[in-house]
Amino acid sequence: MSGQEIFVIVIIALLLFGAEKLPDIAKGLGKGMRDFKKATDEIRRELETSTKDIRQDINDVTESIKKDVTELSDNITKDVNEVSDSMKNDMNDITSDVRKEMNEVTETIESDVNEAGEAIKKDIKGVTDDLQSDPGDYSDGYYKETSD
Repeated sequence: MSGQEIFVIVIIALLLFGAEKLPDIAKGLGKGMRDFKKATDEIRRELETSTKDIRQDINDVTESIKKDVTELSDNITKDVNEVSDSMKNDMNDITSDVRKEMNEVTETIESDVNEAGEAIKKDIKGVTDDLQSDPGDYSDGYYKETSD
C-alpha cells in the first residue's frame, strides 16, 4: 500500500471510531498481529518437528540407493574389465597361433623355393657343362637334340 492509501484509511477510521477509540483499536490490531505471528511460528515449528523423521527417512533411503548404485556400477565395471581382459587374452592366443602357422608356412615355402632354386642351378650347371664339353649341339643358339 502506498502512503496515500494508508492516510485515507486512518482518516476514515478517525471519522468512524473517533480519536478516543483509535488507541484501543491499534492495541487490538497489534495484539492480533502478535498472536498471528506466534501461531504461524508455532505451526512452522510443528511442521519441522513432524517432518524431521520423514526427511531423515528420505535421506537414509537416498544414501542406501546411492550405495547400491555405486556397488552395482563397480560390479559392472569389474565384469566388463574381466570380459575385456579375457577377450584380449583369447585374441592374443589366436593371433599367436596364426603367426606360428604363418611362420611354418613361410618356412615351408622358402624351403621349397630354395630347393627349386638349387634344382634349377643344377640343371643350368648341367647344361653349361654340356655346352662346354660339346658345343656342337648348341652352335646356332638352340639346343639340338641328338639321338643317342
